[in-house]
Amino acid sequence: MILCPKHWYYTTKNVAQVIANKLDADIAELHAKHPYTSADLDWHDPQSRISIEQHQHNSRVEINDDLPDISNYNNVIIGHPIWWGIPPCLITTAIDKLDLNGKNLTSFATSGGSGYKRSQANIERTLRKNNYNITITQGAVLNNQHQIETWVKTLNFR
Repeated sequence: MILCPKHWYYTTKNVAQVIANKLDADIAELHAKHPYTSADLDWHDPQSRISIEQHQHNSRVEINDDLPDISNYNNVIIGHPIWWGIPPCLITTAIDKLDLNGKNLTSFATSGGSGYKRSQANIERTLRKNNYNITITQGAVLNNQHQIETWVKTLNFR
């Protein structure tokens, strides 16, 4: 199962689709309770919604109560953009609300200039706070076909 936010740019969704095709995986979208507008997503504006959310320590974003049932999946991939070095707060909220116990989890991001180290640490910290019994595989920034193919080959899913 691949989970990714609905309301961001199409880059993350497109990469998720390529991965899903390679792994024969399902995709589910994560929805903010209050959808983001273009103005909300303006990272150049320090007063935009995402600027404020991302700069509040341990911030969470309300999400719709339509999370997918992942109980029949052993493997979960979370896809997201990187904002200020970490996943959007919506991702943290989804991790809080999903039952990831016993799952194999990895994640990927689409980004123009960030590495994945801080995003990985952010996701791992959220998993620890939720006391999940989980196997974590290193995530990666994926921006082209070669990166996707190389990363997919590293996955050790059961």
